[in-house]
Amino acid sequence: MTVRTRIGVMVPSTNTTCEADFGLVAPQGVTVHGQRLWITNEAEGPDSMDRMNSEIETGARYLATASVDVVAYGCTTGSFYKGPGWDEEMTELIERTAGVPAVATSPSVVKALRFFGATRISIASPYPAWNNKRLRAYMEVQGFEVLNVEAEPWAAAAGNQGINDQDPEAIIEFASRICHPDAEALFCSCTAWRALEAVDELERRTGRPVVTSNQATIWATFQRLGIARPERGYGRLLDSLVAPSPKSDEEIGAV
Repeated sequence: MTVRTRIGVMVPSTNTTCEADFGLVAPQGVTVHGQRLWITNEAEGPDSMDRMNSEIETGARYLATASVDVVAYGCTTGSFYKGPGWDEEMTELIERTAGVPAVATSPSVVKALRFFGATRISIASPYPAWNNKRLRAYMEVQGFEVLNVEAEPWAAAAGNQGINDQDPEAIIEFASRICHPDAEALFCSCTAWRALEAVDELERRTGRPVVTSNQATIWATFQRLGIARPERGYGRLLDSLVAPSPKSDEEIGAV
């Protein structure tokens, strides 16, 4: 019997997008298992992140009982709001508790943008002002020149659960419009935003690589597991995870 590869995903309790996006991309034989961290639809500000993240250690213990092979912390704000360093503390806590490798969204995004060699970026988000201010600061400390950070008005006013309900077409229209002409890449932030489904069209319209929170988290998770055959059609980043082609008879004979 073939044992499935199991991915544990920690998400804010209002988030209904992150696990679904993992499911869109995961190849056969890979399963996704969620653990929710308490947050309310009305919660806002750093205190709400502190409350949610107080459950990380408990969540890691729960996921460990499912014998997962990796734990992905799927929240962008929750992994950047305290600045660089907190993201490393978080992944180390998860790894110690669950006994398996861990990844987190914000450092995965940084790694993805660097993969494309981008230094000047535009950021589209569904966030209120306090999130965007801290997101800009986090990305600038990481060495990026943030040309602009723009919030989609409907999503920013919709609350934590409402973000999940915005149609990807609206994200395409908004994010393609705010992409700065000097940007080398476009980042669509938030694991509750359905930006993964918008990536291909955004890359076509902007002519630039597009990184989304869930896409980067999935990419980093698959790298840790050695998964090289994700479903295609979700942007250049995930398409880069291509398994080596089988050797031809000529190549085998030449060895």
